Amino acid sequence: MNFTRWSARLPGTQRRAAARTETPDRRGEGSVPAARAGQPADGTAPLPAVDELPARDVLDRVPALVALVHGPDHRLAYVNDAYTTAFGPRPAGAPAREALPELAELGLLPLLDQVLRSGRSRTLKSRRAVDGRSYTFTCTPVAEDGDRDGGVLVFATDVTDHAEAAERLRASERRQRETAVTLQRSLLPQDLEQPDDLRIAATYQPGGTEAAVGGDWYDVITLGGGRTALVIGDVMGRGVRAAAVMGQLRTAVRAYARLDLPPHEVLQLLDGLATEIDPNQIATCAYAVHDPNEGRLVYASAGHLPILVRDEHGTVSRTEEPTGPPLGTGGWMHSSGSIALGPGSTAVLYTDGLVERRDEDLDEGIAALERALAGATGSPQVVCDRLVRSAGVTADHDDDVAVLVLQQPARTGPDGELFRNAALELLGGVEAAPRARAFASGVLTSWRFPAELHDLGVLATSELVANSLQHGTPPMRLRLRRTDRRLIVEVTDGDDHLPRRRRAEPADESGRGIAIVATIASSWGCRRTPGGGKAVWCEFVLPRPRP
Repeated sequence: MNFTRWSARLPGTQRRAAARTETPDRRGEGSVPAARAGQPADGTAPLPAVDELPARDVLDRVPALVALVHGPDHRLAYVNDAYTTAFGPRPAGAPAREALPELAELGLLPLLDQVLRSGRSRTLKSRRAVDGRSYTFTCTPVAEDGDRDGGVLVFATDVTDHAEAAERLRASERRQRETAVTLQRSLLPQDLEQPDDLRIAATYQPGGTEAAVGGDWYDVITLGGGRTALVIGDVMGRGVRAAAVMGQLRTAVRAYARLDLPPHEVLQLLDGLATEIDPNQIATCAYAVHDPNEGRLVYASAGHLPILVRDEHGTVSRTEEPTGPPLGTGGWMHSSGSIALGPGSTAVLYTDGLVERRDEDLDEGIAALERALAGATGSPQVVCDRLVRSAGVTADHDDDVAVLVLQQPARTGPDGELFRNAALELLGGVEAAPRARAFASGVLTSWRFPAELHDLGVLATSELVANSLQHGTPPMRLRLRRTDRRLIVEVTDGDDHLPRRRRAEPADESGRGIAIVATIASSWGCRRTPGGGKAVWCEFVLPRPRP
């Protein structure tokens, strides 16, 4: 194959030849002359010009891989020494599919067709060849546009070091992401607590491989007395640091929840803690408490998205105010609100990854979630999965997603018999204690409790009522509640001083009531009630029915 003929057709070669033979010197007209041998000022021998250098000798000496092909079937015209060293000798005149199989394996043959057809250069970056090294291939036409008999110059630069460095960087990023995901998942609840009165499901979906893991979290905390705390939050950050901050906040929420404080007071404590953890780190959080006796969800929000509630008829509403700034901003007094959550209702707590999209307003995402919730039926897990699918969340999603779904079942028939309530207003006076004991005995008998549990329930009622009569103020109320798993005895009064368990000395005439309750009950506790006053409760775990 005549390499000289093909090198003469390289872009610019013909134009430079025409310029030398057909056009006069135009330096006075502002044109740039072709490179020529120059005469140094000191009179030494002139230096060779670029046009006078032999093309083949130059290409044979460059360290890059060079191959020249021509015609529609890309017959091989030339390969330089570097190409031969990398892949061995190649037969001239053979089609590229046979002569250059390494290019066929890399998928370069269609690219050669495109270059020959369009007359424009194309580049294929960082491809690993059969010799184990990585190359960036640039294919340049060596003929006029659209000339099917023209040629293509293949120029391959060894980028193995860059490719290996990039792969090491990607591997490091993958390891960091895996560490963050593992940490994130380990800090989330491994098994959700399942309260007696609610059915709950949750899901967490980390962002895609191109997105760093965020600090989304959720939690379910049984408070005792039939009440349940539900939490969802989002740390405004990425990676291991965000997951670590999330873990600290989640642990703090569980600790504060055990104090049985109102939602806004829990967020107030969290706000101060978030500032201490990292002054530059902020987080959003929604904290809600469900009380089956009230049929409402009491909540507080620190910059988080509104909770959605679907009632038994399919109507969806969202919580509005009060909403304060995110945790970690400081200087804000949070407040609590409430929303109805009756039998047959479903509530959804979620993070912004479920509804926020780059190309649409956040309110549009929340409205779309409301429409999806309106038609979502079934168990909490089914609802949870359906909401995630309707939002278009996939493994390649660009943000973390956390969703917490809770349902207040509408219990009827035999199931409803296992969930009962009874209440008695205590008017005070010496007859209040005997009346409370008689009421408790009658209720527990009608609920067909075994004799031992009946007696323990009456004793706990007597001690709690006596404690309220001695230390509390009107109005006072006794409430008995049974679920399929436990019996709850609760007494409320108008004094906000919380009792505490203490060791009574032999000479003390009081101080033994709470100690007795703590001894005979499975658990006990107390909390302040809205508007002043307190509630003191205890629980007894019911024996499991025999199979």
